[in-house]
Amino acid sequence: MDYIVTTLDNLVHQTAFFNLTWGNYLMIAVACLFLYLAIAKGFEPLLLTPIAFGMLLVNIYPDIMLHAEDAANGVGGLLYYFYKLDEWAILPSLIFLGVGAMTDFGPLIANPKSFLLGAAAQFGIFAAYFGAIALGFNDKAAAAISIIGGADGPTSIFLCGKLGQTTLLGPIAVAAYSYMSLVPIIQPPIMKLLTTEKERKIKMEQLRPVSKLEKILFPIIVTIVVCLILPTTAPLVGMLMLGNLFRESGVVRQLQETAANALMYIVVILLGTSVGATTSAEAFLNWDTIKIVVLGLIAFAFGTAAGVLFGKLMCAITHGKVNPLIGSAGVSAVPMAARVSQKVGAEADPSNFLLMHAMGPNVAGVIGTAVAAGTFMAIFGVF
Repeated sequence: MDYIVTTLDNLVHQTAFFNLTWGNYLMIAVACLFLYLAIAKGFEPLLLTPIAFGMLLVNIYPDIMLHAEDAANGVGGLLYYFYKLDEWAILPSLIFLGVGAMTDFGPLIANPKSFLLGAAAQFGIFAAYFGAIALGFNDKAAAAISIIGGADGPTSIFLCGKLGQTTLLGPIAVAAYSYMSLVPIIQPPIMKLLTTEKERKIKMEQLRPVSKLEKILFPIIVTIVVCLILPTTAPLVGMLMLGNLFRESGVVRQLQETAANALMYIVVILLGTSVGATTSAEAFLNWDTIKIVVLGLIAFAFGTAAGVLFGKLMCAITHGKVNPLIGSAGVSAVPMAARVSQKVGAEADPSNFLLMHAMGPNVAGVIGTAVAAGTFMAIFGVF
């Protein structure tokens, strides 16, 4: 009888209920909230669902992220090995390969001025950098945090790993991906505040047709120019342009389809769950995390505002030929930010079609954020 009681007692104490803290329960509740937003509200479910589930798993069973060196048998937890691919910058680079294979760079080629709008939206990154310094973060941590302002999760993870700020990777990545998911909520009020109804109704001229040769040469030329100037951008810009070359060359359709579909979704699963699994209660519930989340929101708002204001400047210079709303798409949340520009413009005039015009700054924003990350790496001598 004693043996049975002891066995039952051991079984009961092996359950998670006896090992979890109030922080774990709070993070489980946050994970469930994220799952609700992803599934019921449709807030970027491809990103938010794996992130939320990784968050759920690590707060129920922390050993799923157990480091190999801390394990008695030398074998780490399942998501630890996924996470190492983040640290090694493999998954963020593969995400860029998939984005390149999925994205049409034609609107950017047809309207090179879009590069200026993409560059203007990077102002949020530098605003966040100086804000982080002011809040007591060291220079490398501030640089890693600042990329949230570009609304670019993979680049945030990439730079965080390269600068050795892995202790901040969880809060930074979750903040970046959360704000990417919340683009349709965060951006419209800022866009409407900074523009008049007349500006929002501006109809832009149809973009010129882009030849196949231009589309093939563009990723090659961008890779050569950008990587010669900033070699540290090669993993991100190189993979982005390789994916786009797969798409535009027309001779490797199988590679393009694999990069844009099967590989992309596999990488999203690995990256999303591992990012979510960095948000254990011990690592996530602290003042630094709160500062990062606030800085990320401020940076994202600044980036959106800078893009719209530069759009207003271009509108004035061109005598009303540029709709300032497309400037908000300069953040690199592809293609969500471009869709928001279209939506806000259509609210002012249902016959207005801004999507393709907004895709130019949107793609430029992806390149701009990668260049910003490369610039920080060059400043700190990291390769």
